[in-house]
Amino acid sequence: MQVQPFAGASFGADVTDIDLETMGDEDFAALHAAWLRYAVLRLRDQRVDDDILQSFSGRFGPLEYAPFGRMRRSEVDKLPNPYITTISNIVRNGQPIGGLGNGEAAWHTDMSYIERPPTASLLYAVEVPETGGDTHFCSMIGALKALPRELEGRLRGLKAKHDAAHDSVGKLRRGHHDVDDPRDAPGASHPMVLRHPETGVNALYLGRRQDAYVEGLPLPESEALLDEVWTHVALPGDVWTQQWRERDLVIWDNRTVMHRRAAFPPSARRLMRRTQVRPRA
Repeated sequence: MQVQPFAGASFGADVTDIDLETMGDEDFAALHAAWLRYAVLRLRDQRVDDDILQSFSGRFGPLEYAPFGRMRRSEVDKLPNPYITTISNIVRNGQPIGGLGNGEAAWHTDMSYIERPPTASLLYAVEVPETGGDTHFCSMIGALKALPRELEGRLRGLKAKHDAAHDSVGKLRRGHHDVDDPRDAPGASHPMVLRHPETGVNALYLGRRQDAYVEGLPLPESEALLDEVWTHVALPGDVWTQQWRERDLVIWDNRTVMHRRAAFPPSARRLMRRTQVRPRA
């Protein structure tokens, strides 16, 4: 197994000479260490079906249910595989086979609106468009370092609520409704400066801008503070772009990076499979 850091970025690396089905514990430990160090890993030319994807993802920890909105457990249990999400704009028999369509997705952290958000996300490319649909990643360690010292000091001890009602393209999730005041939005609250439980490194932790709210502040002060903080996110040198090829597998650390997707033509086909990993108990 070889690990080659991405050129021109402060994080991320390519991993080559790796077989997900046959890798032993020693090689996985090395891969896991590289993931903690670089936050984003890309494994190219991987022939991965759902069984392999689920088994490999499970080595990072217990798997999280796919985000179905307010679906009852009895409904979740009837799904073919509740741990694997289809992200696609493809329509079959008049029905979309996956979520998020072809539009642009905002910067976000996966499922940060729950009490214990996923540690890792894994995304595998089955079909990709010729143009568009790239995934951009930004370092939240870099974003924290970019904050003026006074602003960073203000954030320590503050928590922000992360909206659960909308997905990363701004659409309402199943069972939710729009609110006029972010304070009324559903979702979990998390420290705005997060200490990584495995590496001890601090990172800015924002989730998504839409309907976010800084706890304990009057709404205008919360809005102003969030707007100011977001100007330091995704600065040059702290962003890396994944231009997808079929059979790419990308693994990222939700605690230290955010990501967003570029739009692509509605006539093009994009089919991705995703898993997410829960924190260990």
